[in-house]
Amino acid sequence: MNHDDRALMRRIRHGDEAAFTLLVTRHGGRMQGVARRLLGSRADAEDAVQRAFLKCFTAAAGYRPEWAVSTWLYRILANVCFDEMRRRRARPEVQQSPPARGRPDGTAERIDFDRALARVPDEARALLVLRYAEGLSYRELARVRGIKVNTVKSQLARGKSALRAALEEERR
Repeated sequence: MNHDDRALMRRIRHGDEAAFTLLVTRHGGRMQGVARRLLGSRADAEDAVQRAFLKCFTAAAGYRPEWAVSTWLYRILANVCFDEMRRRRARPEVQQSPPARGRPDGTAERIDFDRALARVPDEARALLVLRYAEGLSYRELARVRGIKVNTVKSQLARGKSALRAALEEERR
């Protein structure tokens, strides 16, 4: 799929809307899942994914083919989500969205996990979701966040520790 995605990006660079629609179809669902886990709300996630794809379309000329398209898309999405999280912190009077409620099966474990994940610091939460829900490598994570691989490893370790602590508290 990487080769196909790169071909789509070449077409998108020239304004090909059909290629853009195909890229959205291929990656939209996974991006929605990442955004929901980072922002805690389906509506906010949908807005973030739309903004990320708009940036993808308008910045297609800046795409570098040595990157996997999915890595580039996750980088854009992560930045959009971090902007939204900063806006939320800057407006404390605005009611925060409740933590995500998980999948339609509604299991208590999924709800506990999502609540605990929402309490992990933003950067660590993004890395945890991209690593364990989306399967990105350490190198891909470093590219997505613009940091060194060793920094990814240490932030993931801190994130896992924070998640464990939050899960233990959720279970009490």
